[in-house]
Amino acid sequence: MNDRPRDEHRTARSRKATDEEADAWRDLVATARRTAADGLVVGTSGNVSVRVGDTVLVTPSGVPYDRLTPDDVTGVDLDGRQMLGTLVPTSELPLHLAVYRTTGAGAVVHTHAVHATAVSTLVPELPLIHYMAAALGGPVRVAPYAPYGTEELAGNMLRALAGRTGCLLQNHGTVTCGATLDQALDRTAQLEWMCRVWLTASSVPGLTPSLLTPGQLAEVQERMRDYGRRH
Repeated sequence: MNDRPRDEHRTARSRKATDEEADAWRDLVATARRTAADGLVVGTSGNVSVRVGDTVLVTPSGVPYDRLTPDDVTGVDLDGRQMLGTLVPTSELPLHLAVYRTTGAGAVVHTHAVHATAVSTLVPELPLIHYMAAALGGPVRVAPYAPYGTEELAGNMLRALAGRTGCLLQNHGTVTCGATLDQALDRTAQLEWMCRVWLTASSVPGLTPSLLTPGQLAEVQERMRDYGRRH
């Protein structure tokens, strides 16, 4: 969700965005619109952020992505104090800030993707249905349920993300992070696709999907270390 009571919103004196922040905001808005176009969110659910130095640009609360403009840039510092804009940051701000405080991530994408959310209600970890789990650091864990926008949820998420770049939030959705917005969004799409594959395979009566072993996944992870490198 993106609804945030205004009395919980901590503000500081707003300043003008730098050129780098303005460019990053345009990329953030484009990424947020892609989550909607790709069916990963509905309405104003889900949120996106990107870090520029010590400032975190984040989608605001309750504003449809197609209505965001360059003048709507919204940014906070790592303590959650608003530094840019007047729109209220997403209610999931604690979740985003927790990632930036504890990892070297440059971007975070949170969605309510249908298949991933469905899987989050069924298992404590996405079964190893496909080797692309290696691209997320290993088996994708499900963070135990906690109310949206809380420090409890942020803590549960961090434990599920340990050693990973993506996780599921029980009865809620997905969180992925990356060095860039494109990388974080790609990981979200990969996670949703794997969840869809597992649900589809699991729905065939009388048959059980074959799964990869931890050893097979480790082999893929080793191969991926050199993926895309020039010889």
